[in-house]
Amino acid sequence: MSLREQISSQLVKPFGERNGGANSHKGMASTAYQQLKREVHHLVLEHVELERLSRLPVDQVRQEIGTLIGRILEEEKAPANDVERKQLVVDVYDEMFGFGPLEVLLRDPTVSDILVNTSKQTYVERKGRLELTDVTFYDDAHLMKVIEKIVSRVGRRIDESSPMVDARLPDGSRVNAIIPPTAVDGPLVSIRRFAVNPLQVSDLIQLQTLTPPMAELLDALARAKVNILISGGTGSGKTTLLNILSGFIPADERIVTIEDAAELQLRQPHVLRLETRPPNIEGRGEVTQRTLVRNALRMRPDRIILGEVRGAEALDMLAAMNTGHEGSLATIHANTPRDALTRLENMISLGGMSLPPKTMRQQIASAISVVIQASRLNDGRRKIVSIQELTGMEGEIINMQEVFTFKRTGVDQNGTVRGHFCATGVRPKFVERLQAFGISLPDQIYDPSRRFETT
Repeated sequence: MSLREQISSQLVKPFGERNGGANSHKGMASTAYQQLKREVHHLVLEHVELERLSRLPVDQVRQEIGTLIGRILEEEKAPANDVERKQLVVDVYDEMFGFGPLEVLLRDPTVSDILVNTSKQTYVERKGRLELTDVTFYDDAHLMKVIEKIVSRVGRRIDESSPMVDARLPDGSRVNAIIPPTAVDGPLVSIRRFAVNPLQVSDLIQLQTLTPPMAELLDALARAKVNILISGGTGSGKTTLLNILSGFIPADERIVTIEDAAELQLRQPHVLRLETRPPNIEGRGEVTQRTLVRNALRMRPDRIILGEVRGAEALDMLAAMNTGHEGSLATIHANTPRDALTRLENMISLGGMSLPPKTMRQQIASAISVVIQASRLNDGRRKIVSIQELTGMEGEIINMQEVFTFKRTGVDQNGTVRGHFCATGVRPKFVERLQAFGISLPDQIYDPSRRFETT
């Protein structure tokens, strides 16, 4: 069949005819463009050699695709204006060498999360708020091809026997996908964006996530090799804060990072990145975080950074903190600092160690010195709502004292949460450790009368 015969049945029809005539719904033009893009995409694939194109510079590839698309449209006088013709080149290129409809969202620096709810619906998060977009896929098969392209690039798989997967994009963004039969209505994709320009502590101060005195304290804690646990809910900014704390570590230290999907962006020259691996199709070859923590101890690290504590590796992490790897950092899902310690106890039990509660708490109290609680407020803004110090045991209870807090005072007419940061007036015990490392902070940092109002 000739090129003319292949495209004549569809491309020559006006947009209205291809979508039910003049009485089609108000999104008719958008639907017509999607159909046009799909048809042109298939025709382009039939007339190019992908292997040859993949070896050419990007600009040359775009030029060749543009030339071919132009010829296709001109031969059949397809109803596409100049804007649509240029957009077709971009979209077809994205389908062939990128991640299809997701590319337009991945290029948007204001998007922090991309949430694909089957092929028919895609949400994004901007400035802490969810927004429905007009990005859709042709069908679930189209979405599945994009998912398979993502996971295959990092050597992972997804199918009916293994319907869930964690992966990452080339830029480091974290991806979770789940497909039928586990996902009832169709494939689901969640993408946590990887910042091209990572937030610095000055950015967090400007965003009122923390105050200058809090930032000064966190800098001192990291340089003094204090073991820190970052607690918070999903999307509360734990990984961002972990990145910033890691940036305070001196450049002459050897750092080992352990993550499910590598996303930490450390700038030091001596960083060793480790990543877990799921089992293969035979159920073998799995590499867990616990295995990596144990192996990291043999790599002569100065510090170990654990992306997230979520299982039996908790005991090995605490053991590392107690045996010479001071200044280690980790994150954990919990709503309060006290809940974070309780979760650690439960995770220790998962490791098969039947330790008495008091013994587990002694391990935790001796290993961890500070818990930082991050939270995403109702208005979408993220804040460090508490910095607490572990001061030891009293009977069978771990003692904690709050050093900094964020107190909510209300909500204004725009839905913005109002409140203020302040110190509690407690002089923490780790001050002595800071002084031992030659770090001296002014006493007014702990002055409870200094309030930092949020706007």
